Amino acid sequence: MCPSENNHRTDRIVYASPCRPITTDSNALQDFLNTGWMHFKFDPGLLKWVDHALPHAKKTVASPDNAQWLRCDGTWFVGVNVLNNDAQGRIGNSDPLRCAAISFLEHNFGATGLELDKAQISVCYPNYPQPGVSESVSSHHYRLHRDGAHVDGLLAVGPDRRRYLREHHAFVLGIPMTEFSTDAAPPVVWESSHEMVRAAFKELFANIHHNQWQKVDATRQYHALRREIFERCNRKKIQLKRGECLLVHRMALHGIAPWSETASAGPDGRMICYFRPQFTHPKDWLCAP
Repeated sequence: MCPSENNHRTDRIVYASPCRPITTDSNALQDFLNTGWMHFKFDPGLLKWVDHALPHAKKTVASPDNAQWLRCDGTWFVGVNVLNNDAQGRIGNSDPLRCAAISFLEHNFGATGLELDKAQISVCYPNYPQPGVSESVSSHHYRLHRDGAHVDGLLAVGPDRRRYLREHHAFVLGIPMTEFSTDAAPPVVWESSHEMVRAAFKELFANIHHNQWQKVDATRQYHALRREIFERCNRKKIQLKRGECLLVHRMALHGIAPWSETASAGPDGRMICYFRPQFTHPKDWLCAP
């Protein structure tokens, strides 16, 4: 089902100037392959990009045109693809987005055929998550006790919220934009869950052409898979500060922990910018390195 290595095509992220070079640590690479996530430490060049992007992000969050992104009784701004950046991460007259995470992807995986999407601006506020008006009791309970754990791209469709693979993200790159305490709704990753997801969907999609994957109802398998991951995988809260970033494997189960009673943040909340570019070809979601 997956193409051979010789025939596999990937796309390249194009930059106006090269990323800051990194020395690949084979242990760090293996850790990423094993756990499905990596934390990159402070980078002054990335902080410069954040400082430039933050006013644009704040303006976007405050815009009445984006009010529909407020969820959980106003304690979460979802903000999918709301930041007006270009394919290289430029905003206005800023430099392209350059960081060690992108260099890591290029150097180790040849990240091909991808351009950066318009970033998601995810903002959590005190007391997240509150029950939303249109949210079921079970959905709120899942968000509160299971961090709203999900695999990106498996969308809930229709009134019965059946799950279908409709988006084919290549990776998730998270960049903190504001200062916040470590218990202010931190990102959560279930370590090593990505390989369980890959195995489950290879089985589900066996003998089904990749052009038909979006029509396959994956609800039953997806729910069973999440339960197995909760039992077998380590739940890891990720601590992030401005100038740092987080790389998550596209298949890793991840979510947002609740806002702790002792948590703190500024008036702009816990704001994280997420890039989630998509593959050109659906099969790459399952088959790419």
